[in-house]
Amino acid sequence: MKNNLLIKIFIIIFLFTQITYSKDNKYLSKGIKYFNNNDFEKSKIFFEKDLVFDPKSETSYLYLAKIFLKEKNEEEQKINLENVLLLNPKNDEAIYMLTLVMLEQSDYDKAKKLINEFNLVCKSFCSKKEELELKFKKLSPKNE
Repeated sequence: MKNNLLIKIFIIIFLFTQITYSKDNKYLSKGIKYFNNNDFEKSKIFFEKDLVFDPKSETSYLYLAKIFLKEKNEEEQKINLENVLLLNPKNDEAIYMLTLVMLEQSDYDKAKKLINEFNLVCKSFCSKKEELELKFKKLSPKNE
């Protein structure tokens, strides 16, 4: 009898978490839809809503960083990229984007460190290795 009660409680908790997750996922998918349609203000709202329900949404932080890139807001872009890397230090797209921000802000030490990390973890953005190295060499006052 006790086992049946425990099983029922487990099933109810499982269903509740699935319903909650599907709501969160709805915000993310709507945000991506608006982002792909270049409606950045609406997409930003949905990504922020997703983060309210799932503060560990690496994807929402990454899309917010992309929105701030388009809005030319480097500080907000940097904050969101750093959040992505806190959640997933091996996110090569975030490392790539943050490296470009660091180069733009003339933080060459941080950029060099990020380039080294990028070279270790790149998967989908490996084609960008040479671009990063070239930009670093052009902009860095000390070519290390």
